[in-house]
Amino acid sequence: MKRPFTLDPPPARKIDLRKKRLGKKGEDLACEYLRSHGFLILERNFQKRYGEIDIIALKDKTLVFFEVKTRVGHMYGKPEEAVNSRKLHEVVQTAQYYKMLHPELPEAMRIDVIGIELDFDHTLIHFNHIENVTG
Repeated sequence: MKRPFTLDPPPARKIDLRKKRLGKKGEDLACEYLRSHGFLILERNFQKRYGEIDIIALKDKTLVFFEVKTRVGHMYGKPEEAVNSRKLHEVVQTAQYYKMLHPELPEAMRIDVIGIELDFDHTLIHFNHIENVTG
């Protein structure tokens, strides 16, 4: 059954699906960028009780944990500005857990943020890689 026209937002399920697709698109773009800059992608979307890490990669004997934020337009500010202290705390905790599971990986670790802004047709407008946001 077709819904009548309304100014109300679409149901939450449709919004969630759109956000997931947008997030995946951003993570795909981030992985392309990282590979072209010499990173070896180890894992994507590592989830545990503490939280989630979007991308885990290795470069120059450093284990790098990436938080990727993707937005369409800039009505709510730059995507990378959405990474607050609470989110960083989650990433740090999850990164420490990941390292505990993989003691064979290098000791040197850092957390990077990638902010991606897309146009409404999902073409890339802005890409910002911020290294070592906790250091």
